[in-house]
Amino acid sequence: MPESVYDVIELVGTSPESWEKAAAVAVKQASQTLRDLRIAEVVQMDVHIGKDGAIESYRTKVRVSFKYEGKG
Repeated sequence: MPESVYDVIELVGTSPESWEKAAAVAVKQASQTLRDLRIAEVVQMDVHIGKDGAIESYRTKVRVSFKYEGKG
């Protein structure tokens, strides 16, 4: 296997439905501008609670890695 270098960024996705959909939103958006995505690691999940005490949205923080393509 050839040597490779990967970059890692943190993203937060949101969804009114679930943590899974929030993670999928973050990865889908990242795939629009980043190439060669490799791994998405969930690092935190939380919810936004409305004034009535109901959950309004789910948030998932993910670390996404992608192959680093430096100059030269």
